[in-house]
Amino acid sequence: MCRTLDLQQAVLARNDDSARELRAALAARGTLAVNLLSSPGSGKTALLELELGLARERGVPVAALTADLATENDATRLARSGVPVKQVLTDGLCHLEAVMLAGHLDGWLPAATRLLFVENVGNLVCPASYDLGEGLRVVLASVTEGEDKPLKYPTAFGLANLVVVTKTDLAEAVEFDEAAFRANVARVNPGVEVVLSSARGGHGVGTLLDRALAVLDGEEVHQPVMGRQAGHRHSHPGDHANAHSHELVDRS
Repeated sequence: MCRTLDLQQAVLARNDDSARELRAALAARGTLAVNLLSSPGSGKTALLELELGLARERGVPVAALTADLATENDATRLARSGVPVKQVLTDGLCHLEAVMLAGHLDGWLPAATRLLFVENVGNLVCPASYDLGEGLRVVLASVTEGEDKPLKYPTAFGLANLVVVTKTDLAEAVEFDEAAFRANVARVNPGVEVVLSSARGGHGVGTLLDRALAVLDGEEVHQPVMGRQAGHRHSHPGDHANAHSHELVDRS
């Protein structure tokens, strides 16, 4: 048991090192990575497609990388927004890791990209422990998943810089208790902002983009208590303006 725990800690330590390097590389080029985590079926892809389309309309240089165990369905959907999109198939791995992300960005990520949205594998367990070098970690949950979701997945919600509730057009039908959900989020992550959205109804669409742009422009992100205790650090791109970067830009 101790050996297994030691191995897990070593793997996470190596990932943290890779995440710090990737964060510095992205910061040096003025790019903010936004790590999106949720359970399967949360509506994450539908909302992200709209956010990407809105970014394109506003002239914001944005790209998206989406990870799944199989199929390129999500990449096909996101590409309809007209922004650069890359699909990553993890071949059974339940999460992305920083070194994997860096490898997929190398030679692909367009040089002008300011925002990089990373749609993590649909899972609130494995991805929660892995820093991807993001500057903004967002956890999404739909109204259909229940108000106690934050209590069932305290690490995922406890390390979030922002929480997004999706499918609010269904809230009345499923008798979603917004106050109870907010209270449960506050129990695991005091002070984190909770925003409401509906990809179908349009409510709240653009809020995620606005929050990401604000962080990119220097606004302080919410620092979770759990993250401070665990030593996690999420930096703004300007923090490492003189850092040596990996080759992340498209050379074509």
